[in-house]
Amino acid sequence: MSSPTPASIDDTLAALADPVRRRAVELLAQRPHRAGELAAALDTSASTVSKHLRVLRQRGLVTETHPEFDARVRIYTLRSAAMTQLRAWLDAAEQGWTQQLTSFAEYIGRQQP
Repeated sequence: MSSPTPASIDDTLAALADPVRRRAVELLAQRPHRAGELAAALDTSASTVSKHLRVLRQRGLVTETHPEFDARVRIYTLRSAAMTQLRAWLDAAEQGWTQQLTSFAEYIGRQQP
């Protein structure tokens, strides 16, 4: 797997910096939602949730589809690519921390008689 680009990680983190957008992502992780459902679940106005969904869409975290029966309805679904890149970056950082802690523990062990 190629390493994620810093810009894509920055975009994902910027999108997730807002608690309303994080909650929307949590809801979308459970199942796809219509915009109105998200507004009700987030206890916010349709225009506010629309702005948050636009940010999530622009940053590649969600997709928007329209069912054939009504093009006015928008259904939002969580995309995995951005989260996969973020998870890979976090895993690499965590591995580095683990290696540093292991090295430090070994160093302390060698210092004791």
